[in-house]
Parts: sequence; C-alpha cells; structure tokens
Amino acid sequence: MNEACDAYKAALDAAEAVRGTSQECAEIAGELGLCELALRKYRDAAEHLTWSLEQGPALTDDVRTRFEAGRAKAAFYLIRVLLSVDPPDAEVFIDGKGIGRTARTYRLFLDPGRHMVRARAPGREEALHVVSADAGTEIEIAMQLPRVAVSMVKEAPATPKALSAALAARPRSPNPWASWPGTLRIAGIAAATAGVSVGAVLMVRAGKLDDDLSARRDLLLSEPSSSSSMCWQAPQDSPCGELARLQDARNVSGRAGLAMVIAGGVVGAVTAASLFTDLSFLGSSPARGRVHVSPVASGNEIGARIEGLW
Repeated sequence: MNEACDAYKAALDAAEAVRGTSQECAEIAGELGLCELALRKYRDAAEHLTWSLEQGPALTDDVRTRFEAGRAKAAFYLIRVLLSVDPPDAEVFIDGKGIGRTARTYRLFLDPGRHMVRARAPGREEALHVVSADAGTEIEIAMQLPRVAVSMVKEAPATPKALSAALAARPRSPNPWASWPGTLRIAGIAAATAGVSVGAVLMVRAGKLDDDLSARRDLLLSEPSSSSSMCWQAPQDSPCGELARLQDARNVSGRAGLAMVIAGGVVGAVTAASLFTDLSFLGSSPARGRVHVSPVASGNEIGARIEGLW
C-alpha cells in the first residue's frame, strides 16, 4: 500500500507539472486519498479527497460516490473546520504552517486536540483563533482582519534639547517620602515594626514561662511534705528558688514585651501622623487634611487609632 501511495503522489506531481486535465488530476488525487485512508493518514486523505471532489464535473458519478464515502470515513477521525476569511487574499496558517493558497472559504481537517489558526494580510491586523475539539466535531470560524489605523499627522522629531526642556517643565507630584523627613518616616516604620515584633516575642516567652511556673508550682504543692510557707526561707538552689527565678524571668519578659509593643505602637502612630501633617516648614508638601492619632491600650490589644481624611 505504501508503494501505491508513493506512485499516486509521483503521478499527481507529474500531472500538475505538465498541466494535465482537471479530470486526470482529480482522479489521481482521489485515489491517493483512498490509499492514505487505508494507511490511516486521515488528515492527508481527507484533504486530497476534498480537493478532488471540488473539481466539479471532472469526476463521474461512480467515482464521486466512492470518493465521498472515503472522505466521510476519514472525517470521522478528524476535526472539520469551515473557515471564512475577510479579506480573501489573507494568508492562513495552521499551527504556524501556511496552507499555501488563498480563498474566501476553506474546508479544513485537523487532528483532534488544540490548534492555533492565524490569518494575516498587508495593511490589516492579524487575527487569531484557537481550535480545541475532539474527533468528529465540526466547527465554523469567521475571521475578519480589521484595517490598521494610520495617523495622517506626522510630528517632527524632538531634539535632545527640546526633550530635556519638556522633561524639566513637567510638573512632578509631591512625594511624601522625599527629602530627609521621608528618611525619618522610613526609619520610624522600621523601628515600629521591630519594636512590635520584639515585644510580641517577649510576651509570648512570658506566657510560656508563666505556664512552666504554674506547672512546677502545682507539682511542688502536690508533694506530701509541702506547705504554703515552705518557700519563705528556702535556699537559692532549692525548687523554691527555681520558682522564684522563673517568676522573675516571667515578669521581666512580660514587662519588657509590653513596653516594646507600646513603644512600637507610639512610633508607628507618630510616623503615620507625619504623612498627614503639614511639614511645609521642612520643605515637604502640606497635608491634605487633618488627622487625629491617639494610642489605644486594653487588656488584650495595644495599638493606635487614626481618624481623619487621607
């Protein structure tokens, strides 16, 4: 079968080279398509059979019936695409490969899966369409390539001096981070973040020490010989001395953590307030509105409240 397929290919090339009759070329292309169908080359078979059937009265009724049956069988395994293109002289590419001919409508056959259809023409914008379907699916696509808008006004090229002058004259929006107040703002944000972070770590450590202290106190009190006054005159290396050290460490960590969080919150509040404060006497831009910042502290939360208009 491969030998027959090669022979039909050579015969078709020879007939096209010597400008053979349309009937001869149509019959050879159709027979080539049937050979490719037998070899399961469904896409090549469908394309050759379609081209043969498009030759009109060049085929007899019996031959046409046989070729139509072969094309229907090949199309069962393919995606059938009916593509219309405007303008008709646009080049069409399937997965980056050109079709090699131009027309207003195309009957294409694609393998199942995903494909990219692209069309281009001089003076037109490119058109793209993605095809993704299973075998036996029939899809209709209409691709219209709009004209490229061309400006009729030509501007003179700007000289480097004129460009520099234009850039210098362009108004610049005020930057709240400009000049040395901006540097202080950045430092304030960094200090506030560091203070809150370190304070949170210390408070977490104080909480863990408190849990450890409670567990050791309960263990010590659970002993038969324990009493409420056993730790009054206890030596430093006794269990009571260890409890005292844990209590001191817990208190120091808790107080230091709370102080760091409060300090970080105050620094952050002051930094945020500087964004809305009139710093014109420092060479910065004036504030857009009044903003009130007040620290807030409760049993569970520490922070700052900012009220105003940005």
